[in-house]
Amino acid sequence: MIIGISGAVSVVVAPSAQAAVTTADFSGLVQQVTPGVARVNVTKTVSEAELAKAQTAELLRQFFGDRLRIPDQAVTPAIEHAYGTAFFVTKDGYMLTNHHVVEGADKITVTLNDRTELDATLVGSDERSDVAVLKVAGKQFPALPIGDSNIIKVGEPVLAIGSPFGFDYSASAGIVSAKSRNFSRETSVPFIQTDVALNPGNSGGPLFNQSGEVIGINSRIFSGTGGYMGLSFSIPIDAAMDIYEQLKTNGEVTRAYLGIYPQDIDRNLAEAYKLVRPQGALLTRVSPDSPAQKAGLQSGDIILQYNDIEIMRASDLLNLINRARPNDSFLADIQRDGKQMTISGKLSHAPNDVQAQGHDQQEDEVNLGLRLRNLTPDEQAELAADNKTGILVTTVEPTGLAARSGILAGDIITNLHQKPITKVTDFSSAISSLPKKGVVTIAVMRQGIPGIIGLRIE
Repeated sequence: MIIGISGAVSVVVAPSAQAAVTTADFSGLVQQVTPGVARVNVTKTVSEAELAKAQTAELLRQFFGDRLRIPDQAVTPAIEHAYGTAFFVTKDGYMLTNHHVVEGADKITVTLNDRTELDATLVGSDERSDVAVLKVAGKQFPALPIGDSNIIKVGEPVLAIGSPFGFDYSASAGIVSAKSRNFSRETSVPFIQTDVALNPGNSGGPLFNQSGEVIGINSRIFSGTGGYMGLSFSIPIDAAMDIYEQLKTNGEVTRAYLGIYPQDIDRNLAEAYKLVRPQGALLTRVSPDSPAQKAGLQSGDIILQYNDIEIMRASDLLNLINRARPNDSFLADIQRDGKQMTISGKLSHAPNDVQAQGHDQQEDEVNLGLRLRNLTPDEQAELAADNKTGILVTTVEPTGLAARSGILAGDIITNLHQKPITKVTDFSSAISSLPKKGVVTIAVMRQGIPGIIGLRIE
């Protein structure tokens, strides 16, 4: 199970016949970089019964199946406290942490190593990369030096500092176990895998090389217990800084889109496609009207090089696309039906979040506090099985009208005020016809179950 996290030691082998093993000494480095690391304290408003309801639902589903519905209960909101780690990237108070550390936060504070506590503002957060940017007021903060995650080597010693289980400024060391790990379609990150002991509370903390440079943001662990089991994953700092610049400048992240579904080539496929070795990204599907289809790519093509970079695995290709920008040109060397050819084209905008508010020019603006996006072809296909279509709610602002009406992130809106919703532009048009005051209906699909929500406009 891959989970977010809200030891192994590195060795140097002497080149002698009797190899002597020594432990890397990070003591000086810890003293040097600790002032740039901070504990993140998060306060969230949650329902006490919501947690109990989730636990009860899980037990009942074991007996009655996933489609069981448990009635909502009127309860008094409670305060939940969570914690993680962040670090300074600029002297004027910009900090990096994980999206899952600050998601849904009503208040964020950071505690420095001298026990100074500061209020933090969320500049922006990106769920797909799990990167969030915070800002605290002040100057001359101890910004940490940023390294180059592209040049790290497997076996290289690394150091992490964070607050596992609330134990502030705990250091743990290990080695880089692997690079470019992609284990979920939910993310767009080529994770650095290490054997550094990370636990809940390490999330958002820095991963250092031996020079004291940040090369990653500690993000996830592979665990069957919720604690450290030898596999830890960090976001490469190069990818994180790219997200940081976009969030700082634009408040959102813009991604490129090719429209392909690639998979790895194994030994049997390599033999079937007459490849010298298992390499490349096999396209199992090309989305209609996508940049890939317009460029001439087809299902069954094998991409061997992308912009003159050799593709060994599907993750190599996805990582390059994820780091690209809309309208970037691409050149792909492919194999089709045993023949080599080159395909060129231009990337487009990925299906992006769209801010859903009201008429910007009118005083009776309806601010729902939602962020929405169109469904992907796969999501549309799943919804079509129930003769439905719609748009996905990606974020619900805690103070907006939608949140007060009970709309949740992950809901699929299929109808607003008796108007079918198939794309975000339909929703924007439907907003323009909403009354100035009163209750309108929103039809949603939640975990495969249809429902109607009354949206009160005030």
